[in-house]
Amino acid sequence: MGASDSKLVFKQGIFRLQEQKAIAADDQYWTGFWELPESAEDIFTLFSPTDIRRTRDNALENLETLILVITSRLCILRNHPSFPDPEIAPEKDALNCIRVLTRILPYIYEQDSLAAWEEKFFWGAGRKRNRKNKFSKSEVLFDGSASEDAPPEEEAGFEEAKPLAEELLDTLVDLLFFSEFTLPRAPPDKPKVNYSIWQTGVGCHTPISSTKEYENNRTEVLRLLLVMCGRAMYMTPNILPVTGIRAITYLTTCSDKQIVLSTLCSLLNTTLKYNPASWKVPYDHIVFKDNKQTLATYCLQLLLVLVLYPVPEGPNGVAPKNFFRHFLGRLHRPQDFQFLVDGMTRIINQPLQASSSYLPGSKQSIAWAPEMLMLFWEALQCNKRFRSFIIDTERAHDFAILVLFYALDQKSDPSKQGLVRMCAFILQTMSVEPNFGKSLNQRFEGQETLPMSIRIQNFHGTYTDYLITSIYTLLTTSKGKHEAIYPALLAIINNIAPYVENLGRATSSKIMNLFASMSSPTFLLANDTNHTLLQSLLEAMNAIVEHQFSKNPNLIYAILRSKKRFQALREFTLEGGQEEIERLNQQRKEQAEAASIRGAHRTNSMDSTRSPVSSRAPNLSDVPEEHSAFAIGDDDDSDNEGNTPTSPQMRSSRAEFRSVNSSRAASVSSSTADESVPLQLRGMSEKARGKMPVGAPSFSRTNSISSLHSLTPTITNNGGGFQPSSEWIESWQPELPLHTILTLITELAPQVPTPETSASPGSENVASALASIRRAQVNSIETSAIRVHLFEWSPLSLGWYESLLWGFIFTSEMLVTKGTAGVWNGTAVKLFRVQEMAAATPSLLAPRGAVDAVGSTIVNRIGSLNLRGAGGGSNAGGRNASGTQPSVRDV
Repeated sequence: MGASDSKLVFKQGIFRLQEQKAIAADDQYWTGFWELPESAEDIFTLFSPTDIRRTRDNALENLETLILVITSRLCILRNHPSFPDPEIAPEKDALNCIRVLTRILPYIYEQDSLAAWEEKFFWGAGRKRNRKNKFSKSEVLFDGSASEDAPPEEEAGFEEAKPLAEELLDTLVDLLFFSEFTLPRAPPDKPKVNYSIWQTGVGCHTPISSTKEYENNRTEVLRLLLVMCGRAMYMTPNILPVTGIRAITYLTTCSDKQIVLSTLCSLLNTTLKYNPASWKVPYDHIVFKDNKQTLATYCLQLLLVLVLYPVPEGPNGVAPKNFFRHFLGRLHRPQDFQFLVDGMTRIINQPLQASSSYLPGSKQSIAWAPEMLMLFWEALQCNKRFRSFIIDTERAHDFAILVLFYALDQKSDPSKQGLVRMCAFILQTMSVEPNFGKSLNQRFEGQETLPMSIRIQNFHGTYTDYLITSIYTLLTTSKGKHEAIYPALLAIINNIAPYVENLGRATSSKIMNLFASMSSPTFLLANDTNHTLLQSLLEAMNAIVEHQFSKNPNLIYAILRSKKRFQALREFTLEGGQEEIERLNQQRKEQAEAASIRGAHRTNSMDSTRSPVSSRAPNLSDVPEEHSAFAIGDDDDSDNEGNTPTSPQMRSSRAEFRSVNSSRAASVSSSTADESVPLQLRGMSEKARGKMPVGAPSFSRTNSISSLHSLTPTITNNGGGFQPSSEWIESWQPELPLHTILTLITELAPQVPTPETSASPGSENVASALASIRRAQVNSIETSAIRVHLFEWSPLSLGWYESLLWGFIFTSEMLVTKGTAGVWNGTAVKLFRVQEMAAATPSLLAPRGAVDAVGSTIVNRIGSLNLRGAGGGSNAGGRNASGTQPSVRDV
């Protein structure tokens, strides 16, 4: 039978599956599902989503039988003494069984009405036919769940068995370590299943041979395991962490140490040994499909699914141990940590190298670098020794810069908000360690080698300066997209504050800009939680003043320059705040009218003289005077902060805090003049949307550290009726930690010259002021104990975290398959939103219009080169029939 004939017969069999009722389990018809398809593409193309859904909805008994016979055939092949003999027990049969299950399971998971059936069919007590000596191609090993009402005579010929899903999972794990299927031929006296680690690295120093076929078979098995774990995609984030996924629970609570360690190390080593630079020819990823990268991608994704999984509580109220997470947390050898660091750095750093290549697009950008960041975070959380290794060997600098690259580079992409959040949480996890804060005081010498997207012009500071400046950028230029992580970003500054030394002038200026913004009435009165962010920033400044006063004269000087802002905050009242808002509104109105008049004048005038309005961002030595106690400015703010209105020229050269209407929260904009879009800055103490099920079990993430605040969605209350009151202000305003700074101002201000107290302000007086601060003694300031801002996982934060991971997996599958055989394409995913995007613009590899015919001819003639190959550059993605590309949003 030719290939075309077999495809036709296979498609006819699919039609029969949905049209004929109750096909007998021993019918030879079923053998066509593993004998006819020639490739995975045949199954994914011919067994369409419409076919699967029609069978599911109109002939569920046939779909049930199909799963039973496919699983039976796979288990029989695994136990056959000749497998994978091409004549007796063919490898092709096993692969087709795996592919069919991979294809149909997501369409079962998406149907809520099948939940009870699914639980009973896959996880109910099973029955298995008694073992026979003959292995028939049409034999059905399993008979579904045992019926409690079945008479004894009907049980003849059957024996008790594990639930069907457990049998399938056990079989798949064994096939990952099967002689001549995924591993080299075993000696005659050895069992076919040998739990040998695939690659050298952690737990293995003796390499074993491999082939392209073995690696492809591992990929197929791993993908089905991911699909079974992918039941998570069809649950909502608030339900998933507390109910769990049966398949993942079964895998992670396996008590067989050899199986767990072999699987863990195989997945880990295969991922970390992958070298994206193995191909040296430019544009090689366009011509060749990198099967090793596909295998490494699935290895990393399954590893993350297993390691970060919070096992739900059992009937006894105790959560079983996640052994994959447990053993990752038990790693302790320095050489293993070095192996992890080298592999992680190579993958995480690759997109930076690809983006800076002299030949655009000549290097393939690895799409799963964010997943590697997630693995790095998991290792930090569950392994204290690894965390210490990173900090003590100063590799923390490299990882901090890499994490900041992803956060800053992707901050404006709506589909990458989850990635930016994770980057903030990684940095906070690192900042919990005291040695991290201390190590940041080293001078950052390699800033000019960074990509332009994260390079700071004229930068000559320490790693602390770079980190705080980057955080400032995230706070002031993200246009409100990342409000959920503002407490985390401020917590990072809090954690490193007691160890900060020699903070630069520009960095001190940015800290004061944040204080000016957060202490403004417009911001404080916007909702009922913004004051908590101000409190966090004040605590960070207090920590620097109390623990590193003499080593941070620039910040002390900036505080003294802004003393009236602190004093005004202590005297803050509702009436005064509302008056200030009205005054700012009037100033903006006047400024807009003046700008309109100037614009009309410039249009009608032939005068080409330079406009007095400067678009250059203010710096330490050239900052416009600011007469509003609540405007955003640098650390050279005027001490003369009365009610004298600021000139239009001065107001236009700073980014001012803007008020908003009652339906929106207040915002903070950056200090650069060309940033006109404000950033929403809101607290995170509102109740999270979505409720846990009544009586739902809790969860456990053993070996994890506590870190930051719980990730809770923020809700602006203005539109919901929030109205600030004097009583509300009295509930938090007296508790603001202003005592340390006000004491500092009281004792130090008379000793330090400022532009307002000096007859000839200039750089000499600034140097004199800094020298005075270094010599000064402030005896009234009490040193408080160092506080560490930690993170406590909640069901909601874990729901977000798992949705982020599965969003990565979903997107990666689209890139790997180019949309032609995506496992989850078009299914009703509930864990995150899938948004359709416009199709990619025409290119050499994806022509449009009149050149389509020519392009198609070329591709067909040299199709063996796979010019549309997999791999996943940053612009790759699957397209649906409408020509749009799916993307994951809000994960």
